[in-house]
Amino acid sequence: MRASDGTGPARGAVTLTGRGGIVAIYAAALAGALLADGTGLLAGLGFLLGCALAALLTRPVDLLTLAVSPPLVFLAATATAAVVLNAGEDAPLRAIAVALLTALAATAPWLFAGTVLVLVVGVPRGLLRQFRELRKRLAGLRLFHEEENADPVRWDDTRRREPPSHHAEVD
Repeated sequence: MRASDGTGPARGAVTLTGRGGIVAIYAAALAGALLADGTGLLAGLGFLLGCALAALLTRPVDLLTLAVSPPLVFLAATATAAVVLNAGEDAPLRAIAVALLTALAATAPWLFAGTVLVLVVGVPRGLLRQFRELRKRLAGLRLFHEEENADPVRWDDTRRREPPSHHAEVD
């Protein structure tokens, strides 16, 4: 929704920053992981819901930040849920490790689906434009340009050579 003058969001429209979108994905994924029924269905659906909401509500200028975040956010939410649900076990480190690996294996397809969903929703909202702008800014920077005085040792043959010594070698 745009305001009547076209300058910004309409009143009452919810918009998130990139960080807000990441938090929304994390919260939904964590809630789903904590409520998961062992099959990972609720964990996956929570992650998908968070990805969809974040992709729809995040400001277009922050879509690039959001687009690269789902895998790390998914891992963080899954790890947090594994710690919360298994910290009281007899061997907590082993229980947490097994729970984390099992949850990641069971929900890996949801991770890919959520990441693709963010991209599919983000492209029409301006994700590619943000990518092109970033590429232009990086091309404008001279990050990889070698300074003339950066390397004091020159290995080319055009440097000045020392004249040969007039002293004879003695055997």
